[in-house]
Amino acid sequence: MENEPLVKNYDSDEQDVRRRLLADRTISEPNHDKDGQSTYSRSRSTPSGDEKDDSIDTVLDVPTKCVEQAKEVGKLVVQYVVDHTHLPHWLLDNEYLVSGHRPPMPSFNQCFASIFRIHTETVNIWTHLVGTLIFVIIFFYLVTRPSSEVPIEKKITFGLFFLGAITCLLFSTLYHTLSCHSQQVSKVFSKLDYCGISILIIASFIPWIYYGFYCEFGTKIAYLLITALLGSGCIIASMWDKFATPEYRTCRALLFMAFGLFGFVPTCHYVLLFGFKYAFTTGAAQWLVVMALLYITGACLYAARIPERLAPGYFDIWFQSHQIFHIFVVAAACVHYYGLCVLSMHQPNFNDCRKGIAPAISNVVNSVFN
Repeated sequence: MENEPLVKNYDSDEQDVRRRLLADRTISEPNHDKDGQSTYSRSRSTPSGDEKDDSIDTVLDVPTKCVEQAKEVGKLVVQYVVDHTHLPHWLLDNEYLVSGHRPPMPSFNQCFASIFRIHTETVNIWTHLVGTLIFVIIFFYLVTRPSSEVPIEKKITFGLFFLGAITCLLFSTLYHTLSCHSQQVSKVFSKLDYCGISILIIASFIPWIYYGFYCEFGTKIAYLLITALLGSGCIIASMWDKFATPEYRTCRALLFMAFGLFGFVPTCHYVLLFGFKYAFTTGAAQWLVVMALLYITGACLYAARIPERLAPGYFDIWFQSHQIFHIFVVAAACVHYYGLCVLSMHQPNFNDCRKGIAPAISNVVNSVFN
């Protein structure tokens, strides 16, 4: 019943268009009079006042109809969204996002179709979906390079980083797409989303520790083991059902921030080992600092729910804290990749490592036997 006025409006519009087309066709038909001159030519040469008014009205009606059609398309795009107060308890997350929420849609087809519609999760989906595609392209470009151009060890270490980034961004995209399906599906993909963050942090540490402590085998293994243990702890915490609830938003942010800040320990060790100047030029430590600032800033905005906390209802669709956090995550991963490229270009080879180790061993042997 609600659609009847809309249908009537469309019918009346079609009738108006048909009447105008018939009128134009009548005017344009070349009817010959007794003198052999067509009225068509006379009508084009000397149009009457009524014809001028009709043509002006037709021209003025075009933008009006375009605006009306755009409004109708907009209604079709957003007509299915609901306010925050109409959501079930398992979809309640951010009370400062007042409107534009998807209701429960127990169909995977509907959930994936919502990717192309406007709602509170649209930007969250597309930011990490685009990031996933970017890293997939770079990953395949890297692994398909010949070994003479990209060594096998670089393919492995960088490949682990790319796989971690792709896993994190893909899990996040799937969660924001399917979170409205059902409570059970939302819970499963929420856990995968948080596990993906831990995987990305672990994958980010691996190539930096590998190249940063290239000749320090024992130090390298120790830091990699500590990273794996801390990451496993975060993954286990992510499996806890209450971890995904809104009440633990700040705890989630602090946990992942603490895990990420562990990177300052090997960074400080690297600075002490090789010197400040070397670490922040050849060692590309400055890019680690930029990456950390991006992650921390995004996590703080996410935990504080800024800017939507300051103006509830004004950031429901665009520029909410979660969207900013997503953009910062992708930017931080890109910055980290650039820093790894700089660091790997200046890596020593195994011969240089042996040259550095041999004098140290001889000095130890001489001190023991002399």
